[in-house]
Amino acid sequence: MRVVLAEDEVLLREGLVALLTRFGFDVLDAVGSAPALVAAARAHRPDLVVTDIRMPPGHRDDGLRAAVELRAEQPGLAVVVLSQHVQPEYASALLDSADGRRVGYLLKDRVAEVTEFVDNLRTVVAGGTVVDPDVVRRLLHRPRDPLATLSAREREVLVLVAQGRSNVAIAAGLHVTEAAVGKHIGNILAKLGLPPDDGTNRRVLATLTYLRANVT
Repeated sequence: MRVVLAEDEVLLREGLVALLTRFGFDVLDAVGSAPALVAAARAHRPDLVVTDIRMPPGHRDDGLRAAVELRAEQPGLAVVVLSQHVQPEYASALLDSADGRRVGYLLKDRVAEVTEFVDNLRTVVAGGTVVDPDVVRRLLHRPRDPLATLSAREREVLVLVAQGRSNVAIAAGLHVTEAAVGKHIGNILAKLGLPPDDGTNRRVLATLTYLRANVT
């Protein structure tokens, strides 16, 4: 299996290279930043990318964003990301990329369990999905975002509804027709599970849903 590896900690990077080589992986390149990862993956077209999430230059989620970008370009690319901590939102972003297959999200502690780690890499390359058990537990217990199914435009419309704008005002503000606004609002109410009911004001209920979801 042809691999490109990205890890900014030199000792861990070299250790991973040695480990993968020992188990028969062909490490084509081992880099220390997200831009270098993108360049290496584009140049070598590997079977598998293994990357830390937090990478230079931003030292935030640069490695993850690079992986998602590469999967958009190469949908069949297998990607395993490594994280120091359980961060369910990062796992969700990766699982949402391409078709959700050939991806893995593992905590760095799992690397010490060498045989299991290598088996997980092979599972991902073979088309499987591997998510660290601790991440799965956090995902299962995380409250569902009621706005997650809304499109970007529907979210814009809902924000304006929450501000008390009429359909006419929303249409003028977004430079669309009233009919388009009405369609967006209909979609929003359906996605939020607010069917027609003479006894309730669905716009108010949608506003309350938005406000609850955005309480910090």
